[in-house]
Amino acid sequence: MNLSSPVDGQSAPLRLRANHRVAHQRSVLRDVFGPSEKSLIRIGRRRWTLQAGLSALAGVGVSQLQTLHAEQAAGGTAQPRSVIQIWLSGGPSQLDMWDMKPEMPPEIRGPFQPISTCVPGIQICEHLPLQAAMMDRFAIVRSMDASSSNHTPITFQAGNPKAQRTNIGRQGGGYPSMGSVAARYHGPNQPGMPPYVALANSMVSDIYGAGDLGQAWEPLDGVNVNGRFSLPQGVQVDRLQDRDQLRRQLDLYRSQVDSSIGFQQQDRYAQEAFDLVVGGAAHRAFDLSHETDATRDRYGRDSMGEKALLARRLVEAGVTWVTMSDAWGHWDHHGDEVRWGGIVKGLTPMLPVLDRGITALIGDLEERGLLETTLVVIIGEFGRSPVMTKTAGRDHWPSVMSFLMAGGGIRGGQVIGATDRRGGEIAERPLGPGDLAATLFTHLGIDPRSHWISPSGRPTPLVEAGEPIT
Repeated sequence: MNLSSPVDGQSAPLRLRANHRVAHQRSVLRDVFGPSEKSLIRIGRRRWTLQAGLSALAGVGVSQLQTLHAEQAAGGTAQPRSVIQIWLSGGPSQLDMWDMKPEMPPEIRGPFQPISTCVPGIQICEHLPLQAAMMDRFAIVRSMDASSSNHTPITFQAGNPKAQRTNIGRQGGGYPSMGSVAARYHGPNQPGMPPYVALANSMVSDIYGAGDLGQAWEPLDGVNVNGRFSLPQGVQVDRLQDRDQLRRQLDLYRSQVDSSIGFQQQDRYAQEAFDLVVGGAAHRAFDLSHETDATRDRYGRDSMGEKALLARRLVEAGVTWVTMSDAWGHWDHHGDEVRWGGIVKGLTPMLPVLDRGITALIGDLEERGLLETTLVVIIGEFGRSPVMTKTAGRDHWPSVMSFLMAGGGIRGGQVIGATDRRGGEIAERPLGPGDLAATLFTHLGIDPRSHWISPSGRPTPLVEAGEPIT
């Protein structure tokens, strides 16, 4: 190479010296605050880590936000769309809720009676009268194949039949949860809000995380969030605001020595990190005291109701994905001899709580104009056996399960798929985890045909063999 040849109107030696000068100026900007100011604010333990220290505000330590926006620019969308996934941990009984078989003998049909809904021809359990009155908002899916799933949230929170619990190796094989994919490829709907929040009594048992997508895309633990949007002891808001002003002045100087797009946009990323801590939107969203007593009573003052209300507040404030669960294994009704009981003793008191919580959520979203942009999914890990156990329960049944969807453009008042006369096998329109993922990603504007890159460098599809459910 001839270093004396002109390049872009400037000799190569002069260009090299100019590049060296810019690199030196960048390094000064990076180091001006010193190492003691790094990691000023860190939210969560292995959960959606945020660095909003002075180094971050100067443009360093915001790589998560940069990656997020780069992915969005490459093919994602910033449209304000959300998903609320209500996780029924343990495996709810399709035969006693949404796919009843009243013509079968008692050991199959179970102890409950079906009731008519507001949609002619659709019947559901007698203990779900509020859902029955709003069935024109819900779609019942009765033909989900759960044979790849087991007693963990992995498969159906990942939306991937390859994501499973194994006796050896890592949980889920490194495949990410759908919420983590949404966090990376969609991001939050509003600055100053996390993209993915989990509301669960047990994060370990009921919430599946980012896998090999990376720790930056883990959900925020929304149950144990107190204090996580506060400044550390001894750090005042005005002190951080002074640093923000200094960062802006440095950005102005920096723009004079480098006008590249990526360098210019760092101001935007740092501002989002700053807004999360100082703006107060996240803190307010998690505070149920802003709700009226009438609203809280409408949802119910129990775990299910309060989490559903919190989920509404979060998506309204700009969170893209919320996964909520009440108690681990709560819907695992093997029989009266086990912790959660059988169908009569265990399921009977739970159904009115679920009924009130999810119908309040759907109604509230609709009243606030959020239902069309928020897709709500009520689902567990598998179904229950057609024949009841000797102790008045039902065992695991991965061959088929039912679940509900509402909002997000899903046509309500329909039943998708069907089971045989015993309710144990799929008879019409078999669906799999990939179909669920394709539905939710398409709603968020994420191309289901996209790939993410595994740590080994292998392109891995976001969706394994699935199409949106309509």
